[in-house]
This record gives sequence, structure tokens and C-alpha cells, in this order.
Amino acid sequence: MSKPVYVLGGPNLNLLGTREPEIYGRDTLEDIHARLRAQAPKTALVLRQTNSEGELVTWVQEAGREAAVLILNAAAYTHTSIALHDALKSLKIPVIEVHLSNPAAREAFRHVNYVAPVATATIAGLGAYGYELALNAAMRLSGQGGS
Repeated sequence: MSKPVYVLGGPNLNLLGTREPEIYGRDTLEDIHARLRAQAPKTALVLRQTNSEGELVTWVQEAGREAAVLILNAAAYTHTSIALHDALKSLKIPVIEVHLSNPAAREAFRHVNYVAPVATATIAGLGAYGYELALNAAMRLSGQGGS
């Protein structure tokens, strides 16, 4: 059996669909997760979101042991968490960073990124569709398909 693809999300992603929809879109996190499950019905997916930095770090470490690929939207922790950077740096699996908006086109404090230097790839600014692209790339990187 193939290892799963982990899709982890950071703070406030549980508010998708209602929080600043002009920036983040109207899709909820469950909408995004449902599309990922439909996109890859034969791929094991671990879909999680937390508002806790420590929990996210623990899940990243778990992904390093259990996953084929990690798709990560660290949300605000992208710009603040050295602990997350260090956890990601220890991984031996591909890491695909996803952002619904384009942080580089937003406030200056969002230009600091502790994830990108240790990520395999970054997808930003494509809204919820970015997750679908990331899953396609993850499947290809893990040898599970993808177009």
C-alpha cells in the first residue's frame, strides 16, 4: 500500500468561506477537502487543520515518518514560525507549500516566509484550485499518478 499524502492547514483556515472571501474565496475547507478526495479517490489522504502551532509542528513531524508527500498551507505561521521551519527542514519527503492568495502581493509582513526555503515547490494566488494542482504534483512526485 502506498503512503498517504498529508494535507495540513494552519490557523484560521477553518474560517474559509466566511473570512475575507474577497481574498480567500467562498469555498470552505471542507469543500476543498471534498474536491481533493474526488480528485484522487484511490489515494490515501490525511486532511487536517489546526489553529495551534505546536500541533501543526507535531503533524509535520508525523508526516515525515508516515507520508509520501506533504501539502502545507501554514497560513499565518508561514510568516512567524521558526519551529515550523525547523520541523520542515528535517523532512526527507517533498513539501508543497500552498497559499490561497499571493502573499508577495499583500502586506509587507507577509513577505517573510519561513516555509519556502525548505519547500520543494510553492503554489500561491490561485485560490482553492491551488490545492488541486498541489495534489496533482504530489501524486506525480510520489509515483501515484498525476497528469
